[in-house]
Amino acid sequence: MITIGLLGAGRIGALHGRNIAISPKAKLVAIADAVAAPAEALGTELGVPVRGVEDILADTSIQAIVICSSTDTHADLIEAAAKAGKAIFCEKPVDLSSDRIKACLKVVETAGVPLMIGFNRRFDPHFAALQARLAEGEIGDVELVTILSRDPAPPPIAYIQRSGGLFRDMMIHDFDMARFLLGDEPVEVHAVGSSLVDPAIGQAGDVDTAAVLLKTASGKICQISNSRRATYGYDQRIEVHGAKGMLRAHNLHESAVEVADASGFRGAPVMNFFLERYTPAYRRELDQFLDCVTSGKAPTPTGHDGLRAQVLADAATLSAQTGMPQKV
Repeated sequence: MITIGLLGAGRIGALHGRNIAISPKAKLVAIADAVAAPAEALGTELGVPVRGVEDILADTSIQAIVICSSTDTHADLIEAAAKAGKAIFCEKPVDLSSDRIKACLKVVETAGVPLMIGFNRRFDPHFAALQARLAEGEIGDVELVTILSRDPAPPPIAYIQRSGGLFRDMMIHDFDMARFLLGDEPVEVHAVGSSLVDPAIGQAGDVDTAAVLLKTASGKICQISNSRRATYGYDQRIEVHGAKGMLRAHNLHESAVEVADASGFRGAPVMNFFLERYTPAYRRELDQFLDCVTSGKAPTPTGHDGLRAQVLADAATLSAQTGMPQKV
């Protein structure tokens, strides 16, 4: 069993902590958080001691670190864990600065430790199956990828102000998914954005409604649609059009039960948000990390995947601000 220290006990940290606790492949041995209350609550729930970050990193019996703290701490913690010889899983993003990510990855490379970035959507069973069928050539060469990602409601303005903006915070998952499905690096980014959901988001310098076009060197195109508001629930759909056909992954609903009466057919609502929608993905993601630590195989998504998604997010932000396509 891989011994793990968890850094960060907020919403996503608690999710990862509970998944580690039920995994037969790992043992959660320590929790740290800058705020005592969530760490203590999670520690009590899981029967795991709360310790300081430095103490966890210095403990040679701890083999791996899972980083779920605030974004502004990620790069520093990755570097510290790498220098301590730990295997590292870090939630996205590594940092909001591409230059800082590059510097961080050099430290990891020098240390020779595995680093996996938490782009959990690659591990969704439906999206993963779609990508596998693409790789098998079922629909021929990919020509057009369409990704729709819409949240049920916007986050608090305090979160918006420190998030780095919609392209770096929300759409970064879609940039990674675009690379995952295109099989080709985007070289051009054209983005547009508006503040239509909440004027306060615009006043904070961000957008809440956005669309992006990506184009690869070979001419493949990806279109991404994001909104901070979807009144019908958490909207997560993918469509890939190829030379010989199309593959599509639909939304998941709370149940598969339908009712039919005089007014027509009605189904259950789509799942409300990411914790419910991607529960299996988070567990599969952890399994891959643990398997890689055990086998010595390099995990994916890599730090480079994190960097490439950030570069696309930076380019989209600049494109939306200037109204001009950006080369990457």
